[in-house]
Amino acid sequence: MCRLKKCGGAAKTLLVLAVGLVLVAQPALGAPRKSVKQKLQEDPELSQFYLLLEQNVLANFTLNFHKATFFAPTNEAFQRFKGPVDDKLILYHIASGVSQTLDKLSDTVTTSYDGSPPLWVTRLQKGNTNKKELFINNAKVLEKRSNFQGVNSQNSPQVLHVIDEVLVPLTSVSTDTSVDNPDAAGFLAQSESVQLGSHRVRSFRQRVNQNQKEAVFKAGGGNTFFIPVDEGFKPPPRPEKIDMKVIDGHVIPGRVLFIRPTPTGEEFDTLAFTDNIRVQVSFSTQPDDKSHRAYVSSNTVVGDNSHPTGVVMAEIVHANIPVKNGVVHLIHRPLMVVDTTVTQFLQGIVSEKEDGPLNKLYEVIMDHGGEFMTQITNMKSLTLFAPSNAAWANANLNNILQTKDKVKEILRMHLVAEKLPLETILSENIIQVESAAARKNLYFNVIRHGHNETLTVEGGGVNATVVQPNIAATNGIVHIIDRVLGIPYSTVGEKLATDPALNKTFWLAQSERFNEQLNNPHKRFTFFVPRDAAWEKAELHYPSTHKKLFMRDFQYHAKSILERHLIVDQAFTMAELKDLFQRNESAVPHTVRDVLHIKVKEIDKTEAETGEAGYYIEWQGERILVSRPDVECTNGIIHVIDSALLRDTDVYVTGGVRGLGPVMSVLTLLLAATLAF
Repeated sequence: MCRLKKCGGAAKTLLVLAVGLVLVAQPALGAPRKSVKQKLQEDPELSQFYLLLEQNVLANFTLNFHKATFFAPTNEAFQRFKGPVDDKLILYHIASGVSQTLDKLSDTVTTSYDGSPPLWVTRLQKGNTNKKELFINNAKVLEKRSNFQGVNSQNSPQVLHVIDEVLVPLTSVSTDTSVDNPDAAGFLAQSESVQLGSHRVRSFRQRVNQNQKEAVFKAGGGNTFFIPVDEGFKPPPRPEKIDMKVIDGHVIPGRVLFIRPTPTGEEFDTLAFTDNIRVQVSFSTQPDDKSHRAYVSSNTVVGDNSHPTGVVMAEIVHANIPVKNGVVHLIHRPLMVVDTTVTQFLQGIVSEKEDGPLNKLYEVIMDHGGEFMTQITNMKSLTLFAPSNAAWANANLNNILQTKDKVKEILRMHLVAEKLPLETILSENIIQVESAAARKNLYFNVIRHGHNETLTVEGGGVNATVVQPNIAATNGIVHIIDRVLGIPYSTVGEKLATDPALNKTFWLAQSERFNEQLNNPHKRFTFFVPRDAAWEKAELHYPSTHKKLFMRDFQYHAKSILERHLIVDQAFTMAELKDLFQRNESAVPHTVRDVLHIKVKEIDKTEAETGEAGYYIEWQGERILVSRPDVECTNGIIHVIDSALLRDTDVYVTGGVRGLGPVMSVLTLLLAATLAF
């Protein structure tokens, strides 16, 4: 008390100021709180949603008098929506009796639509951050425009969220029949009464009933169901292959996976993931597909006599059908069933599909006489590395596609005369195989990121990534890749920078800007490039020299050694170099540094008693394998070699003093100045 009295008028002034600030920070006592209705009326981008609210009696009554949560699609979402918009549709966007902000939403939200079907809530991790994106069914929540809280005329709390797609409930084909929130089993049973366009699912329903698997589609909780349409049950033997295990392979238990919030390529265990058989399913899209088609692939990791291993790919022809116990996707053919050849797979995946995932490849094959198709039809065992549609968009292809013989060679480069599933390439550490193109090999490399393994394949200087491995056929395997092999698109410098097996040479090539010349489009190069293993070999044989080469203090030496490997102004294939030496044994190509005294030999399989068949160069008494010959680039050719053209005396520093030349120059000048006096 004494202290307050001592403060006197100053204390009273501070108190008045504090109360004033509090009053300014708060709304006026009894000030009306803006309602969701007012918010909708004021937002021109939500006018279509508000119009539908007014037109539906129940929705309008809820807006004015009930506690509720609203999910409002934007006008743009309604413009993109292709389905019918009636006054009942709005009820599937309202959860009456609850007012929930985004952080309070549970996995399901019960709606006011007939039968009270649920909305499914998905929280998707956003990159490596702690943030999550929210989806309601297949619609993304626009979080910055959501979480508006208001009260209506009855002082009932309401919440408004804005979404970027119209929510689509399961609807009946006519007003005379009703479909009241069925589960997946009810969906199958009532499929003729449901709006599915031209699609029918009688054949799959029949197989489910015959195998007494109805309980699978009645399972509670949230699940994902894939149901093949009737068109996918041709040819006739196929229906008999739909047994109990195959049906289980069409169900992902415990996960509700709408298309947009499901990560591409992530594999999910199906009901057919047991001790005896293991089947996983993943989603994918085609990046160049303007129709935004989605695909699902089953991967039988462990199979049996009736269920072969491999991937079966199916287009999702009607996606995101919500049911009481999850979501249904209609697909164009059954999963797990391998009953077509590679030829039939190519023909089937593009028939009636103008933008199927491999239709560009099919067009190229047929535009050039179809001989390649005849070749793969007659093969009993094969692997096809099939470029995706996006791969054919490369501008470098335009001129080459006009040359029939070149196209034939390119197509054959994508073909191997044996089955090579991804697991075989990895487990047997297969590095290279012969392609069907004469004297053209394919080279494999595995990129590992944690537990993930990605296969790359190189042919004719082009390095492609396998984006969809292991599509199974009765006579082979198809791997979809992201580039067309055999048509170079990068310079020598770019190839050096991007090839995972040439990292060490690329690092050295940065010495004194050596690599800058390699991107010159007006020059032609032949570059013998030591692969990473070659430098590791050099480290064992010449540890001191190797250590110095990779030190910044010895960039001049590194550059000089690389110049020994580089021929400028001429691009030689190994066959051309071999012919050159056969015609003139004393031929000596000039490198940047000096004359390259090498000889070229080719050893075929019958001669290769020890070592590998292929091209070798002989340099200073050493025979060096050309492990990857003829890597074509836009401005030259790279030959990847297994040993560097290196000797222990290549890096020699007198007295261990770096920079002695400049020092001697200074001493000379000082001596001259002294003598002048």
